[in-house]
Amino acid sequence: MDMNISPALLVDRVLQTQHIQSTQDAQINLLKKAMDAQATASMALLNAVAGDLPLASDGSVGTQVNTLV
Repeated sequence: MDMNISPALLVDRVLQTQHIQSTQDAQINLLKKAMDAQATASMALLNAVAGDLPLASDGSVGTQVNTLV
């Protein structure tokens, strides 16, 4: 088996690998930013609906436990 490797081919493969790695790094950073934005939006929605709701004042349902939440 011949193991002669062209230096030009080796350099080309190293450069391709570096390019692929930098592309993947950029994609991961973009994904992290999107996930952070989604988490922020989710928390804002949850905080908006989690306000204090009063208990019912009469009847047998909702006077002891807040069933609206």
